[in-house]
Amino acid sequence: MYGMGVKWMPGYTRIPEAEFEIMQIVWSQPSPISSIQVTGLQVKWKHQTVLTLLSRLTKRGYLRTEKPAKDRFYTPAISKDEYLRRETGYFIEKFHQNSLVDMISYLYPESSPSAEDIAKLEEWLEAVKRGDGA
Repeated sequence: MYGMGVKWMPGYTRIPEAEFEIMQIVWSQPSPISSIQVTGLQVKWKHQTVLTLLSRLTKRGYLRTEKPAKDRFYTPAISKDEYLRRETGYFIEKFHQNSLVDMISYLYPESSPSAEDIAKLEEWLEAVKRGDGA
């Protein structure tokens, strides 16, 4: 179990930085998206590099692919929210022993959260206590 009740799936691997940048593009566009579109929406890599990254993401299970014509089209197999929940849970468990309080204390080592942040945290905690937050 990783962080705050989020289960880390067996065989589920974290996305390396370059592949995460590609996933950000895929998540931000209507599905499906072609490899040519992905290449056009970023400026770092040539088309062949983008194809390699898309292939890795497909093999890891983050993307589904189809090739109805000349170009391949990709659809996310996991939502951005689900991935970020899992990454956040992993981070909280690995570095903060699954303690939200420990994590928050590291965010403000020499200062205090703003009154607005405290109020929002209090609202969230109250909702969690009632069973309708998270």
